[in-house]
Amino acid sequence: MRDLVAQLTEAALRRWREVRLPRRILLRKSGDLNTSSVAMDTRIGSVDAAAEPTAKSVLGCPPTAHCNHIAPSAPVVTPEANLGRHLARRLVQVGVRDVFSVPGDFNLTLLDHLIAEPNLRLIGCCNELNAGYAADGYARARGVGACVVTFTVGGLSVLNAIAGAYSENLPLICIVGGPNSNDYGTNRVLHHTVGLPDFSQELRCFQTVTCFQAVVNNLEDAHELIDTAISTAVKESKPVYISISCNLAAISYPTFSREPVPFSIAPKLSNQMGLAAAVEATAEFLNKAVKPVIVGGPRIRVAKSGDALVELADASGYPVAVMPSAKGLVPEHHPRFIGTYWGAVSTSFCAEIVESADAYVFVGPIFNDYSSVGYSLLLKKEKAIIVQPDRVVVANGPAFGCVLMKDFLRALAKRLNKNSTAYENYQRIFVPDGQPLQCAPKEPLRVNVLFRHIQNMLSGDSAVIAETGDSWYEFQMQYGSIGWSVGATLGYAQAVKGAKRVTAQDVSTMLRCGQNSIIFLINNGGYTIEVEIHDGPYNIIKNWDYTALVDAIHNGEGKCWTAKVRYEEELKEAIATALGPKQDCLCFIEIIVHKDDTSKELLEWGSRVCSANSRPPNPQ
Repeated sequence: MRDLVAQLTEAALRRWREVRLPRRILLRKSGDLNTSSVAMDTRIGSVDAAAEPTAKSVLGCPPTAHCNHIAPSAPVVTPEANLGRHLARRLVQVGVRDVFSVPGDFNLTLLDHLIAEPNLRLIGCCNELNAGYAADGYARARGVGACVVTFTVGGLSVLNAIAGAYSENLPLICIVGGPNSNDYGTNRVLHHTVGLPDFSQELRCFQTVTCFQAVVNNLEDAHELIDTAISTAVKESKPVYISISCNLAAISYPTFSREPVPFSIAPKLSNQMGLAAAVEATAEFLNKAVKPVIVGGPRIRVAKSGDALVELADASGYPVAVMPSAKGLVPEHHPRFIGTYWGAVSTSFCAEIVESADAYVFVGPIFNDYSSVGYSLLLKKEKAIIVQPDRVVVANGPAFGCVLMKDFLRALAKRLNKNSTAYENYQRIFVPDGQPLQCAPKEPLRVNVLFRHIQNMLSGDSAVIAETGDSWYEFQMQYGSIGWSVGATLGYAQAVKGAKRVTAQDVSTMLRCGQNSIIFLINNGGYTIEVEIHDGPYNIIKNWDYTALVDAIHNGEGKCWTAKVRYEEELKEAIATALGPKQDCLCFIEIIVHKDDTSKELLEWGSRVCSANSRPPNPQ
């Protein structure tokens, strides 16, 4: 009896080995035993031709059935089916066409395989900080950006740019070439570290400025980790961190041979009861108001609600202003646009209308010390409706969660009574600009005259990337990292194409990529924005000949034109040249101004931020 059981068991095991994955699985259809069965070899996305018929019975199948052979989803592994190419394909599938990189010994093999992807272009940057800034600018224009650096020395260098992208809610994929997978857990000390056998220092730094971290040091779960990281970046609109061991990028693995499953991000939905309650409470509040206004904030970007805000403005008749960090997210050609609301340094007559309103709808605001001019906004909470990407707060009353901004604005637009009282008040007090500012012949150029000329050269096709300082168009308002604008301009221009001292090197990258941006550098010989907050000898720096620096970077390679201007007439000529004969060149115009020449807004803003910074400690 035991021998019989052993024989049956052995036969069953032998048959199981024949049918188990990755070999063919046999399925039968009911029918006559003598009818031939059809074998089909099935792969993801394809069905091959029929195989040789068979009439043999199979364990677990009825004996009176046709038997179809269905192949498993175990593809043939090819040299191209490696981790690096899989990562490249997945980046392309979410919309990345350019990756900004700095080579290092831990990422060189990975870079080889990214270059091999025909739909992906590698843009080499001069340092990691610039690569991160470029990916930031690229994400603003394209919707998602990516950079590749090396382990620790590169990762910690790019960290500042990643933190800025996190603060601005930008989906940025930061890829780091990591240590050899065999070195993990060996207690070895590795170069590019702080001299400890623990390789997690870089990871711990990134945990605070990314929404997902993936350390890929084996092939079994590499596919899942990479896909999860990329989809999380897009879903959360935040940066993610992917570390890939340097010895894995070129290795083929079966999961990389399959056609990747398309990224599918489930849409966020509002709680319908919460949405209805929020709209009801807000409509009741606003329809009682006499002169309500709308103010757009920077979180409109992450909520993708610009069109919904315009619908609300059209339906309500309210005047529309923007916070400085939301400039460009709300169309300034809207018939009831009244300017930038920034407290004491707002556009003329804008603050008076906003702060005198008896109800204000703030859509996606961020109130920090910069945007509130040292916490000095003359606003009252009991008058405010605060609309965030997934939450609505009505004055001092209730808060409604799980309510999406776009859904809320569109539903609210259908419930509001038209009320243009506040905009009519704006029209009554508005005084157009008087005589245009103009410098006398050979009078040193003034900053406010420069801004007037730049304003006149802009069109609806212009993208303005402004540095922290006296530009007063602040793209990176929340993080405010000096030097961000040059790298961001590189990335933004690269995407739409298909403080200077901190990031000057990547002018060379712009030249190599054939970009034709126009760079205005205001040379006042120091850190004037810091002077207006708190002056000291540390704000004085050795001046450079920036025009000569760019000429040296140019070095006769690529198209570049430079000019140095001191007077208004020279500025007019330079702008005309940049927009005319040199429009296909990268144009660099250095503006020489007095070290104390600032806009009146910077003086006011600096004094208020200084007051906020110097508040004495609260009594203990």
